Amino acid sequence: MARESLADIDVAGIVNGMDARRLGIYIVVTLFIAFFLAPLEAGILTAIKTDASISQTVPFLPPGADGVTAENVGTAFDQLYGSIINSLVMAIPATLITIVFASMAAYGLTMIDWRGQVGILVLFLIGVFVPYQAVIIPIDKFWYQVFPLAEMLEPVARLKLVEPGHLQLVPLTITHIAYGIPIVTVLFRGYYQSMPTSFIEAAKIDGKSLTSIYKDIVLPLSKPMFGVVFIYQFTQIYNEFLFSLTIIKYANATAATMTLVLSGIGASISGVDYGLRMAAAFLAALPTLVLYIAFSEQFAKGLQTGGA
Repeated sequence: MARESLADIDVAGIVNGMDARRLGIYIVVTLFIAFFLAPLEAGILTAIKTDASISQTVPFLPPGADGVTAENVGTAFDQLYGSIINSLVMAIPATLITIVFASMAAYGLTMIDWRGQVGILVLFLIGVFVPYQAVIIPIDKFWYQVFPLAEMLEPVARLKLVEPGHLQLVPLTITHIAYGIPIVTVLFRGYYQSMPTSFIEAAKIDGKSLTSIYKDIVLPLSKPMFGVVFIYQFTQIYNEFLFSLTIIKYANATAATMTLVLSGIGASISGVDYGLRMAAAFLAALPTLVLYIAFSEQFAKGLQTGGA
């Protein structure tokens, strides 16, 4: 049956109907796909190769039958598992709280007229352009000298609810929330500016309060934008390194995040273990890949409606 289907394909008709422009587009698209997928293919193959196979073959060619191993993946999982859990425990609530606060802030700055909103908006815009490097020392002073929150929460650790070392994730989470709200607010504001105002005006005429308008009208219409912003902000927080290094400080700390541990995997005085490093990199990227796949539909709708 498969042979009949292939025989039914009019190859000559396809070739005759293909002009030079269409053929050029196909060639360019194929080159782009190969350009972006080649590093991934080489990385996956390197992750499952033995050390001998890595040194004897080029990165993008598969190993021989005796050159395949799962040891790199197993070792990388053992070293990364705890830090990935720490990153998820920190990144998921930080992302959710950020987008909820930013959505409400954007609603107040876009759809409600009140005195002083321009000045507040300017402060949000300034917050967008503050670089990470400019705040790491103030953050270190604040969380360790001015307001040592992790130490204040130590009574919670005595209740055996969490390990004492994990308390450092709390100031790290708050830092990401504070740093992420300005840019996410600006993204939501751009989306709300493109939203039809007829629903809002009709709701006001019906006597609905500002809170009811946000909850019953603006929030349901914002679902595509929530998908876009959730993927963007989660990826930013999950892959962030400088704040983790400033607050957690050490890769062997109980609260060490994925980026802190990943930077040291496969490195030693005897050289670099490329297979182990590649395996660790792909394991570390799995949560973001799963997120993109799970929210791909909302992400596409959000981009189409001008969300980002």
